[in-house]
Amino acid sequence: MANHQSAKKRIRQAEKRRLHNRYYAKTARNAVRKLRMMTDKNEAMAMLPKVESMLAKLAKRNIIHKNKAANITSKLALHVNNL
Repeated sequence: MANHQSAKKRIRQAEKRRLHNRYYAKTARNAVRKLRMMTDKNEAMAMLPKVESMLAKLAKRNIIHKNKAANITSKLALHVNNL
């Protein structure tokens, strides 16, 4: 267990940040899942930029790796184009 005040504060901050990051990562994963399940091209085209933006923000903040965000974005674009 932490003995110093600064170490205790770091633990509190890390937990708060972890929950915050988990929420946004989960939200983005659900949006990706929802987009993959879409069959209507117009709806998918409208949703694609929002999902791409979510993934870019996660990558920018190092919640997910930038290459993972790029791979998911690429696959989603292919999916929407093939509808």
